[in-house]
Parts: sequence; structure tokens; C-alpha cells
Amino acid sequence: MSDGNVTSRAHAPVGEEELGGTGRTAKLKIFRGDASGGEEVEYEIPLVEGMVVLDAVLYIQAHHANDLAVRWNCKAAHCGSCSAEINGIPRLMCKTRVEEFEGKEIHVGPMRAFPVIKDLVSDVSWNYEVSSRITPFTTSQKAPFTMYEEDVERLYEPKKCIECFMCQDVCHVLRTHHKHPEFAGPRFFVRNQWLEMHPLDEADRLGDLKEKNGIGYCNITKCCTEVCPVGIKITDNSIIPLKERVADEYYDPARWLMRKIQGRRNGRR
Repeated sequence: MSDGNVTSRAHAPVGEEELGGTGRTAKLKIFRGDASGGEEVEYEIPLVEGMVVLDAVLYIQAHHANDLAVRWNCKAAHCGSCSAEINGIPRLMCKTRVEEFEGKEIHVGPMRAFPVIKDLVSDVSWNYEVSSRITPFTTSQKAPFTMYEEDVERLYEPKKCIECFMCQDVCHVLRTHHKHPEFAGPRFFVRNQWLEMHPLDEADRLGDLKEKNGIGYCNITKCCTEVCPVGIKITDNSIIPLKERVADEYYDPARWLMRKIQGRRNGRR
């Protein structure tokens, strides 16, 4: 036992000087509420050197608002749990320094493309429903697989996704037009790209991309690429190649003519 009947130093109060305090303060306006509504509440906290927005939110939770709801896990930009909107832009709270906003107001809110549960926590379960409807990796070959390096290089990037769903949140098709029943969103175009371009995958997902996943709704604004915390070039490397494949399959006049000819031949047999 340590002084003050605290069981361990990890739970003991730490002075600002031990934390590297700057003697300055920061003000954050945090959304407090739920799906029925809410408002921003301002909190003032001591500014600590190197503090990120998640640190600030957890400080507020510990010292000012014990009932503040916030989702987080690794605090290392690997899990994607702490996604939020900071000054209107989807960002990871653990990767966003408070010092970036020196002299500016800091507004923190939940991701708005999804229903708000409470405070900074959004209900992202819809994304997992979309994921469950995507045709999984399908091959007739038996492991262990043999593949050439040049065939799998383009598969490395999409596997970096941490499912923070910030690309989904910023996408205007979901955020503004609420096309959730008709549009899978950027994250799942990234997943489809990995599957479609896998050298051993044998499933055909182009029909689903066109009809069920609504890839035609995307108009290539690249806002999803801009917010990706791991640097995936979603638009250039996932969405555009998939759009090209769908266009080749369904809108190429030569292919359309060949399907007509083959259909007639099959009908004569």
C-alpha cells in the first residue's frame, strides 16, 4: 500500500509537474447527448506536453464528467476504436495532438454517418452487417498456396485497414444522402478490392458491386483517402479499379455484343 491508501502508483494522483505540464490550459467543447439530441459542453483542462485529444477526453472523464461515454482501446492508432469528429473532420483522437489547435476552439463529437449511442460513441454495427454480406475468399485450391510476389504486392495496402470507419463517416453518399441500404461505402470497396485482386480467388463479385454495393454512387471526391489514418489510397487503388472492372463487364459494347451472340448460340442448342 502507498500513501493515501492507494493500492498502486498507477492509480495515485500525479502532479502536473510530473506529467510535464506546461502551465497552460486548453478548452474543449464536447458533444454530450444521445440519438434524441444533445449539445456541446465546454471543459477546461491543464495542457500537458504531447497531449492528444484522447488524453484530454479521458482527463475530462476522470475529473469533470465521469459519465462521459467514449470508445477507445489501444491508444496507439492500431485498433481504430477512438474515431471521432474533431472540428468537423473524422480523426483518431489518439493520433491528434491538442497543440495542433493552439489558438483555436476544439470541438469533439461522434461520427455523424452513424446513429449516436451516447456522447462520443456511435453505433457502427451496420458496417459489420455489410461485411457479413460480402462473398468471402473462395478458391478450389488447397493450402499451402503458392503465389508470386508480383501477384500479391497490391494486396498489402488494403490489409492495413484498421476499420476505424472514418472513410465511411466522411463519405457524402452515407453522411449526407443516407444511402446505407444501397451503398457499401469505401471501407468495403477496399475489402472487395483485396478479394477481387487476389490471384487465387475465384468468386465473381462484380454483380454485387454494381447492384447491392452501389459502387456507381461514388463520384471520386477522394475525401475517404484524405481521412484514412494508415494511408490507404482508397480512391485510386480500390474504388477506381473496381469501377473499371464493373464498367468493362456491364457497359463495354464489345462485351455486350459477345454476350448477345453467346446467348443466341446457347439458345439454338
